[in-house]
Amino acid sequence: MYVRDAKNRDEVWLLDTLEELGFDDGAFRSRDYVVALDEESNQKAGLGRIRAHKGDDPFCEVTCVGVPQRWRKQGVGAHVIERLIDRARIEGFDTVYGFSSAHRYCRQFGFEPVESSSLPEGIREHLERVREGDGDAIAVRLDADDFMMPERLRERFKTAMPSISGEPAEPELTAEDFGYDESTKTKYSTNLRR
Repeated sequence: MYVRDAKNRDEVWLLDTLEELGFDDGAFRSRDYVVALDEESNQKAGLGRIRAHKGDDPFCEVTCVGVPQRWRKQGVGAHVIERLIDRARIEGFDTVYGFSSAHRYCRQFGFEPVESSSLPEGIREHLERVREGDGDAIAVRLDADDFMMPERLRERFKTAMPSISGEPAEPELTAEDFGYDESTKTKYSTNLRR
């Protein structure tokens, strides 16, 4: 698995997946997105967007982070967020915001809730627009250098694979996983040498 910047050829998949996940990105630009991919099958496993807001109070927002059901609980979303934070840093933003009711998910990476009354006016207005579609949304903020990836999510991502039922697929176990190889003797071994 890896995460890369979206390319023009990803646009149809991005739009279809945004619709499937129920995201409304009225200012869609494929170049703002990153895509998680399975390097063996080349299947797309997740997406996310970084959005730089211009104006008197410029700020950077991580938004539209989504993972189709068959890829969930495998660290895909975490790695999408990590890549978006890296892009924000490259674009010169030291602080990144998120606006969502899924703020508990963001907190594991170091995002902290921010009282709307303490936000600059432009950011507070944006939060109010987000709340029109997500009434429970709050603002969370992260110093880009303070991003932390939980080790359990890093490990899950290394072996991520799609599931058919929506639950993560269990990795196939082999004899080697239990310490057996061709030279290991078992009660079924036969000794043909005399």
